[in-house]
Amino acid sequence: MQRTTVYFAPKLYRALKVKAATTDRGFSELVNEAVQLALREDASDEAAYRRRAKEPSRAFATVLRELRSARLI
Repeated sequence: MQRTTVYFAPKLYRALKVKAATTDRGFSELVNEAVQLALREDASDEAAYRRRAKEPSRAFATVLRELRSARLI
């Protein structure tokens, strides 16, 4: 394990302390899990991007125009 200093907004810090106490888990454990989850989501997003990289794209303005024509917005 590597030790570091992280600064939290006071309300976020208190919420994490309460969660750690009420779940009988360590503060560091909760932070590590949150960071791992965020990195897993990033990896998943990157994988999805690579899978879809060659798909044709459409301009957002075109999509809006089509939705308006269909009276969906």
